[in-house]
Amino acid sequence: MYILEFVNLTNISLLLMFVGSLGIIFLSKPLDKVIMLSLLEAGFFAAVVAFKYLDVAFVIALLSPISIIVFLMSFIKINEIRSKEEDNA
Repeated sequence: MYILEFVNLTNISLLLMFVGSLGIIFLSKPLDKVIMLSLLEAGFFAAVVAFKYLDVAFVIALLSPISIIVFLMSFIKINEIRSKEEDNA
């Protein structure tokens, strides 16, 4: 039994999704969560490609950067609101 038999696209994508989801759950900083979300999306994209849903993979490749930008904009807005509340207090 060779260890390289377990190294295929499906197992790697499952590992990426598992690590990304654990990182989202256990990390507390918002930017670290965005990085883990990117890791989770990469694993999901690889799983979709491994199961040969290439049309869905195309849509994921187009929409993933947009979702990351929206999350970053929301984190910036949250930080602005928190800083205004600290200034008023």
